[in-house]
Amino acid sequence: MPRLSPQAISPSDTRKRCFDPVVDANTRLLILGSLPGEKSLAHSQYYAHPQNKFWLLMGEVLGVDMTSLDYAARLAALLAHGVGLWDVVAQAHRVGSLDSNIRERDDNDLVALVSSLPQLEAIAFNGGTAARLGIKVLGEHAQRYRIVSLPSSSPAYTLAYAAKREQWLALQAR
Repeated sequence: MPRLSPQAISPSDTRKRCFDPVVDANTRLLILGSLPGEKSLAHSQYYAHPQNKFWLLMGEVLGVDMTSLDYAARLAALLAHGVGLWDVVAQAHRVGSLDSNIRERDDNDLVALVSSLPQLEAIAFNGGTAARLGIKVLGEHAQRYRIVSLPSSSPAYTLAYAAKREQWLALQAR
């Protein structure tokens, strides 16, 4: 098999890694994505693509204008409302941002994370890939929580915003 020189390897072919989890002891709802996209990785921020509707949708769920806040304040607002973030995939090869391009993935230890969150009641998956992979990773532990599969907030998932919003509002505190 021929070896590629470092110059022949495109930056988009490198292994992508997720961010650290954003959780604390008061996390009641954990939202899991698949793996951050190119814009998010470039900015070191969850859901940094300007067309991704995550922060707008979470603002609707929480009743807070998340889009007007800087990134640190957005994370603080999530935690203040008992909401945590992480990803199912710890690292993988992926060209571009599409979940369908994820290859050779290593999954995060979701069981260890959820076991460390004493107030956790629900786990929501941002998109079909996150749900499909995450439920497998959680295995029997998924039965302990309310599981919510949401339409992806990504612009690649072309469902109308109103339809996404309707389903995301299921996250509002019961």
